[in-house]
Amino acid sequence: MTTSRTRAADRDRFAAEAERFRRELLAHCYRMVGSAHDAEDLVQETYLRAWRARADFEGRASLRVWLYRIATNVCLTAAAPRGIRVLPSGLADAYTGPPRAPKPTAPGEVSWLTPLPDALLAPATDDPAAAAIARESLRLALIAGLQHLPARQRAILLLREVLAFSAAETAEILGTTTAAVKSGLQRARVRLQEVAPTRERLLEPTEQRARALLDGYIAAFEHADARMLEQVLRADATLEATPFRDWYAGRRQCLGTLETYVLGDPGDWRMFATTANGQPAAAVYRRDEHGVIRANGIVVLSVTAAGIARVVAFHDPAMRAIPGFPELLAPGGRCCDGRPGCSATCGG
Repeated sequence: MTTSRTRAADRDRFAAEAERFRRELLAHCYRMVGSAHDAEDLVQETYLRAWRARADFEGRASLRVWLYRIATNVCLTAAAPRGIRVLPSGLADAYTGPPRAPKPTAPGEVSWLTPLPDALLAPATDDPAAAAIARESLRLALIAGLQHLPARQRAILLLREVLAFSAAETAEILGTTTAAVKSGLQRARVRLQEVAPTRERLLEPTEQRARALLDGYIAAFEHADARMLEQVLRADATLEATPFRDWYAGRRQCLGTLETYVLGDPGDWRMFATTANGQPAAAVYRRDEHGVIRANGIVVLSVTAAGIARVVAFHDPAMRAIPGFPELLAPGGRCCDGRPGCSATCGG
């Protein structure tokens, strides 16, 4: 009986200690595969493998390093048969013709990059510098660039430069040599510079200017007002949305498409401020043909002091379930405290 209780206590202790790393492993898997949904599945697989192999661990190494070894190898296995995930801007040059109705790609034609709502991640650290680094490592432009690296180079870069594992720890995680890690890191840096050569300073979501620009973007859509959008977009702003192939560069081109085919009438859209990929974002709702306000997806903004530089909207139905936001809104669109409303009894 005592042995059984001891074993049960050991299992509970192991599970509790391993669980502390779940959210940071989710971020790691997301950086590796570019899909929040796939990352959650891979983390679940990581914990299943860790649970089955827990007797082999026995505290002989760092639990964190051991879990990252399992998670990284799970991601490498998953990445092997799959093509890279992209945004529309990764498929072709920007569309420069007259405004035309956006047409979605055929189902399965493209593996789209998807955003990662910050609500799924670990709470912000007390160290502001560390929190800023964590957010930067999840920004859409970087995640899109990482997908162009061979999977093992991607893993080396993330383990060394994002997670700050030593060359020896990285070699242990990947089952290789420190020399191979150093060589792979150099090649990864060169390749990333080729596919994502420019990284401008983005405002943090908590900065006053960033909040004002997000509020302005939301107000423009909810009022169907292209002039309000013009005030928040930079002259060189870009606009793209999955699952559509066309994307647009330049404020005039963006506004022409939005005003003609997207904005609709006042009240067609409802948006609620949130964050995703360490950037200002909004949960997006749209009124359907029956007047029902349904979740439509999420839009992520790249915000600078000069205005919104990049708008990426994700209309994939899989992205409609954003933590903290309902699928449908109440008739009034909001609860009485300003949150999204989903109950007829909330008074919204």
